[in-house]
This record gives sequence, C-alpha cells and structure tokens, in this order.
Amino acid sequence: MEHIWAPWRLDYVVAEKPDKCILCEKLAASDDIANYVLYRGTHNCVLLNTFPYNSGHLMVVPRRHVDDITRLDAKETAELMQIAQWCVRALQETLGAEGINLGMNIGHAAGAGIADHIHLHIVPRWSGDTNYMTTIANTRVVPQSLADSAEQLRVSIQRIAENSQ
Repeated sequence: MEHIWAPWRLDYVVAEKPDKCILCEKLAASDDIANYVLYRGTHNCVLLNTFPYNSGHLMVVPRRHVDDITRLDAKETAELMQIAQWCVRALQETLGAEGINLGMNIGHAAGAGIADHIHLHIVPRWSGDTNYMTTIANTRVVPQSLADSAEQLRVSIQRIAENSQ
C-alpha cells in the first residue's frame, strides 16, 4: 500500500477553525493572488490548496456554499467537471504530472476538513513521489512554492479554458 504523508497538514488539522467558511471568504475576496484563486468560472472556481499533499494540489470549489454534491444543479455539476478536466490537463502540461488523484470528501465521517462547503481535490502524482524522505525522516519534500505553482497553473488553466470554449 502506498501512502501520501503530509505532516505539515497538522498545522491545519490542529488550528482553530474560523467561524466563517474559509472557501467562501477566499472566493469573496478581491485579491486572487493572495488567496491562490487561479480561475473563476460561472459556477465554480479553482483554488490552490494551501496545505497541499503535492505541488500543484488544486481544488475546484462551487461558488455556492453547499455541503453535498447532490445539492448542485446540473449546470454547476457540469462546469465543475469541465473545470476539473482543464485542471488535469494543466497539471499534465505545466508540471508534468504522471498521474492524478481526484477526490471529494463529503461529510466529517468521510474525512472532510471543510465539511460544509464541498470541493473536488485534484492532486498531481509522479512516480516515486512517496520516497525515503517521507518514510525515514517523516518529511515530505514539496519542491515548488505555492506562489510559483499558482502562477504557472493560473496561466495554463486560463489558456486551456479559453481554447475550450
């Protein structure tokens, strides 16, 4: 069995959670660079995860505050998946991702850290991305800064979105 170890996520796990939805706050803010908002669609947006499992860990987030995928309407759902396709292509083209994990944790029992606002995780993977550093030193090497990942992927997702419409 392979594991993705992300010990730096403990800061998020043990931190006091805000009263308001952090995803709604990021989407409502005007500074997309500071909030790592990479793309804004009609119904969904793309954010870079600030506590990533790997470089380029993205989230497709509905603009509407909703806690279950069954509550999205057809347009929201279709756009979410279309944007997910663009993100996968951007991760492959821009960061050379060899594989991708897509996932959505719906509800606390499923492991959702933000259970009241669904979001689709898109995690790029590379052969050997769980290496000896993870198992021996309990350390994960994320080789690219959030700002660099965000800038590269923002440009790529925008280009792919424009060419797809």
